[in-house]
Amino acid sequence: MKSSFKISAFILAFAGLSLGAKAQTATSAAKSSTTSNGVILSIGVDAGIPTGNLSNGYNWNLGGSVQADIPVAQQLFVTLNAGYNNLYGKDNAYGTGLTATNIQLLPVKAGLKFFPVKNFYVQGEAGAAFALNKSDLNFDNSAAFIYAPQVGVQFPLGGKSFIDAGIRYEASTKFNSNVDNSTVNFFGLRLAYAFATK
Repeated sequence: MKSSFKISAFILAFAGLSLGAKAQTATSAAKSSTTSNGVILSIGVDAGIPTGNLSNGYNWNLGGSVQADIPVAQQLFVTLNAGYNNLYGKDNAYGTGLTATNIQLLPVKAGLKFFPVKNFYVQGEAGAAFALNKSDLNFDNSAAFIYAPQVGVQFPLGGKSFIDAGIRYEASTKFNSNVDNSTVNFFGLRLAYAFATK
């Protein structure tokens, strides 16, 4: 119940951002990122809410990421993303009376970003997440496959810069091949400052 409320609040906050972007783009004369001929670079803050069994042991995720969007066609970009995620353990995790050890991950992803309409995009990425504290967590795999479908909105700031706000679902394969609940899945929000190089 508590997890459902957090996810609903998360989605409503993003919807508010999206509606605000629609109003702002109507009055902004800034060049759209969808027509950029150069690479778009961004640096952002990432936050998230664990889902499924992970939510029984972890409260939330906080991290950061850098991303490059490389234009390959009108309205279509190849994305390269690398970052850091820290999932904060709960007290009395999984009803054990113990505090869960934080999960520290280094995700590296590549994918595609498409703008069906100006300033609104859909994005899909896949890659690997590397566990930086594998031994503390008793993981038998130091890396797991991850995938992340995402939607987002860009808020023009003027010139070649803008704010990029995206919401995604990120999921991994098992970090422990013999443990069913060793996947890391969460709803995430990325809020980034972005600028076009041309």
